[in-house]
Amino acid sequence: MAVEIITLIVAIIVAVILWKVLKTIKSMVINTVLGLVILVVANLVLGLNIAYTWIVVLVCAIGGVVGALLIIALNYLGIAF
Repeated sequence: MAVEIITLIVAIIVAVILWKVLKTIKSMVINTVLGLVILVVANLVLGLNIAYTWIVVLVCAIGGVVGALLIIALNYLGIAF
C-alpha cells in the first residue's frame, strides 16, 4: 500500500512540474512569435533591412515585443542590426 501512495505522490509532483514547464514554453513561443511578427511588419512598413539571424531571433525569444522594439530602435539609430 505504501508503494502505491508514494508512486501516486511522485506522479502528481511530476505532472505539476511538467505543467509549469510547458506553460513557460508556451509563453516563450507566443512571446517569440509576437516579437518576430512585429519585426517583420516593421521591415515591410518602415523599409528596414534587418536580417533574421539567430541573434535577432534569440533577442525576440527572450525579449518578445520589447526585444523587437529594441532591435528596431538600434537599427533605426544605426547602432546595430
